[in-house]
Amino acid sequence: MSNFTVSARKYRPGTFDTVIGQNHVTQTLKNAIKKGHIGHSFLFCGPRGVGKTTCARILAKALNCENLTADGEPCGICNACISFQNHQSFNIYELDAASNNSVDDIRSLNEQVRFAPQSGKYKIYIIDEVHMLSTSAFNAFLKTLEEPPPYAIFILATTEKHKILPTILSRCQVFDFHRIGIKETIEHLKDICRQEGIQAEEEGLYVIARKADGALRDALSIFDKVASFSEEIITYRDVIDNLNVLDYEYYFKCLDNALERDLTGLLLLFDEILVKGFDANNFLNGLSDHLRNLLLSLDATTVRLMELSEGTQNLYLQQSARTSVSYLVSALNILNSFDVQFKASKNQRLHVELALMKLCFLNDVLNIGEWEESGEKKKPEPKPGLKSERVDAGYSGSSSIIPSSTVSLQTQPVQPAPKRENVPQSASVVSDSGFSFDLKKIKENVINAQKAAASAKVEEEFFESVDSETFEKAWPAYLDHVFKRKLVALHTAIKNISPQFDTGKVVLRVSNPVVKNMLLEEKQAMVDFMVAKYGLKPFVLEIPVEQMPEQESAKYTDREKMEYLMEKSPAFKEMVERLDLKIDW
Repeated sequence: MSNFTVSARKYRPGTFDTVIGQNHVTQTLKNAIKKGHIGHSFLFCGPRGVGKTTCARILAKALNCENLTADGEPCGICNACISFQNHQSFNIYELDAASNNSVDDIRSLNEQVRFAPQSGKYKIYIIDEVHMLSTSAFNAFLKTLEEPPPYAIFILATTEKHKILPTILSRCQVFDFHRIGIKETIEHLKDICRQEGIQAEEEGLYVIARKADGALRDALSIFDKVASFSEEIITYRDVIDNLNVLDYEYYFKCLDNALERDLTGLLLLFDEILVKGFDANNFLNGLSDHLRNLLLSLDATTVRLMELSEGTQNLYLQQSARTSVSYLVSALNILNSFDVQFKASKNQRLHVELALMKLCFLNDVLNIGEWEESGEKKKPEPKPGLKSERVDAGYSGSSSIIPSSTVSLQTQPVQPAPKRENVPQSASVVSDSGFSFDLKKIKENVINAQKAAASAKVEEEFFESVDSETFEKAWPAYLDHVFKRKLVALHTAIKNISPQFDTGKVVLRVSNPVVKNMLLEEKQAMVDFMVAKYGLKPFVLEIPVEQMPEQESAKYTDREKMEYLMEKSPAFKEMVERLDLKIDW
């Protein structure tokens, strides 16, 4: 059996020009070599598999090359180049700092630096994963790195620049390597396919490049694996089967079902995905990425950010024409919320299904608040499959299968304010009360109602008399709601207040201005709660301050409490005087 060389080694660049995606580094190094402006220490930083060690080796070979080209490239045919390529060079040393990170290892290196090269101009030390050196090793290396002999050059490489001591960074020329772009990776893979005589579909190469996440070495490793599986023809289907990647067609079908309000088809499709062995959380993330691509497709200037093949881009353009910005942004918000809560969920399948249910009926929620000029709500045509009784303006139903962690279908709209100009539809918003309201329209209605309350004339025309019986029943529930929101001070201040009613208005009599200010801040949240939970119409709330008699007023400070006790209890006052207690206020 012949020896097989993996593509990452077989096609490893031997010159600066063949390095992929790091032109800003290679051009700088070539210019420095041509001009003879060579620093004594370099630090190459960047993600794994992007060419840091490769560039370090090319630089080391070029520095000792006997016949440099006009562009500053190593010739590859001189004795120095050949000895390096055969791993026989005595002037180039590679040290793996991950396994040689002690002080003794660095001291040994410092001893080697003292001896000049027997042949060639430079002794070059390549230290890979330099961030793994211990603090003591770094300190032992500092003096040598700052003032090395003129023939010594250090090239350090790391994936974690933030772990390098500032004293090391200040002594090096730092080069930051970038992730390799998807298009550059695909072109490199195509070139390898031509050299190896392999046919490959561009969609399959795109999946490989996407899976590599900017690391060319990872892309070549994946390519070898898929090439072995597919023999001489790499197809898109072979790639996704071999890499266990979910076909993007599933995401298109999921959104099609959601836009058509076909909950049955959507749940069955999700079940099919689980049966095939795909992780539910990965599916959520993939669906979020799909929605992100649809959002980018809505504007021609952002289409290029998708980094997809032309055929796939056309599919996104077609589906994006059926969506809106408000739908996509709200859907992304829902999926992000469910993704954050996924690990904490005990029933993760149901958790994802709830997210899909929200997407399925999201358009219904976004359409709440759209009133025709006649004041009646447009109702969508029913669709086949599972049905959910939705609640919207002008509709009296109250049940919904959609939970209210992000959007709420249980919120009944308030009575519309006097006719005003149309307000454009927007994305969901959340009120301060903790209840979710997905339409800016609803919030604007309440704000307009609040403004109307400032005018007595408008109040008479707009607000109806409050249902005192229903309000009295709802008041204890509201107090519990305040307590659950951990508004302890407010709950303590109002728990003993009994609502009163005056000509259809709600009157809450308080004992001091502090409590009144707290209630004024909570006023809108109270109205939202009563409207959403008990179906009350927007009402006028009055908060008069009635000072209690001084001796019965609440005592807040330590001084007030002490004086009150001494006044009420002569025995306590006598004890304080007899013991000559001095109270530090």
